[in-house]
Amino acid sequence: MSIAPEIARLKACGVVPVVVIDEAEIAVPLAEALLAGGIDVIEITLRRPAAMAALEVVAKKVPGILPVAGTVVTPAQAAEVHNAGALAVVSPGFTESVDEAMRKTGLPWLPGVATASDCMRAVGAGRVTCKFFPAEQAGGVAGLKALSGPFPQMQFCPTGGVSLANLGSYLALPQVICVGGSWLVPAEAVKNRDWAQVTKLSKEAREKVAELRG
Repeated sequence: MSIAPEIARLKACGVVPVVVIDEAEIAVPLAEALLAGGIDVIEITLRRPAAMAALEVVAKKVPGILPVAGTVVTPAQAAEVHNAGALAVVSPGFTESVDEAMRKTGLPWLPGVATASDCMRAVGAGRVTCKFFPAEQAGGVAGLKALSGPFPQMQFCPTGGVSLANLGSYLALPQVICVGGSWLVPAEAVKNRDWAQVTKLSKEAREKVAELRG
């Protein structure tokens, strides 16, 4: 089964930093710090008013990184992130209205699933690459294995409670293409503009992925 090049890029990176940005002006140095650590994707979540501006500036000024919009929960947001330059979109759940809006954008979309019913709705809409969220609270590795039994066609990006400590357990599963995590961009590091710390954590994560994948 062929996958979109953007999804292939998420898979190649292995880890997707889930970022909350309060000030758009820090978006570029933050993205560059990730790149310096070998991570060439960034998920900017729409949890703050500055998120859309941050997404737009990263898309324009950091061509080496794949800009992903996260926490997209309405059809209007789907259109907005497309216009802002997002090249892929992630949501915490699945609705038919957002699914329809995402089809209009033509962008790859990873809707969130946590239950068998969620998976049935996603698969019914042709969405087989999904975010497993909240991963640890939804059963972790064991929960994901259980869901994969009746849905062998699905691929997942577990997010929520994933860290360097349990990264290997998730990436060991053949149905997991990558994981998402906020540990790569700690709030304290962002507050202090400690980009060296972000680069250090990024390097550690990429080295772990390389080790796990042989």
